[in-house]
Amino acid sequence: MTTPVLEDLDAGFTRPGKEVIERLAKLPAANIGDAMDRLGIADSAIQAIWPGARLAGPAFTVWTRPGDNQGIHRALQAAQPGDVIVVAGGGDESRALLGELIGERAINLGLAGFALDGAARDAEALQGIGMPVFARATTPAGPYKNGPSRLGTPVSFGGVPVMPGDVIIGDSDGVVVIPREQAEAVAEAAEAVFADETSRRAAIIADRAK
Repeated sequence: MTTPVLEDLDAGFTRPGKEVIERLAKLPAANIGDAMDRLGIADSAIQAIWPGARLAGPAFTVWTRPGDNQGIHRALQAAQPGDVIVVAGGGDESRALLGELIGERAINLGLAGFALDGAARDAEALQGIGMPVFARATTPAGPYKNGPSRLGTPVSFGGVPVMPGDVIIGDSDGVVVIPREQAEAVAEAAEAVFADETSRRAAIIADRAK
């Protein structure tokens, strides 16, 4: 009996329009999560590794063996400017999947950032160059580079399914995943949530000032 071999899928997937990504980027992740009935929110352990980091862009997915970053190096050769490299790393916290050197390469390529279901390192250096990285942990331990890995496949990221081209939004509350085909509808709904909260906040401040 032949064992089936998993292969990379076509990296030329459809990405949402720039306008809808820009609309979503302006909104808090919490409002987007509310607009999606609290679905699509990644495990709360996955957070920005430096204060103030924000993510917004289409997902370029990587599925890798825990603690191994071969797939990230391959993704850097295939991802497009503005992409967020989303890595399903099995939640492993023992070895960093990337650090400053990969961050520098990503800056040069115009990538929007990284979302790792795994660990990272060089948090201060990544902050210094302005490369957003969201991860489950930080550790000084470096990665293996042997593979295997797969690019452009559906992955599970922090308990949430991610398809290539889904919109990834990250801020100080964590990471949300918006299905590509629902991006415009979610943007509209989240903008309504934001407007409602803004109105209620103004009313509370006005009452306090009386």
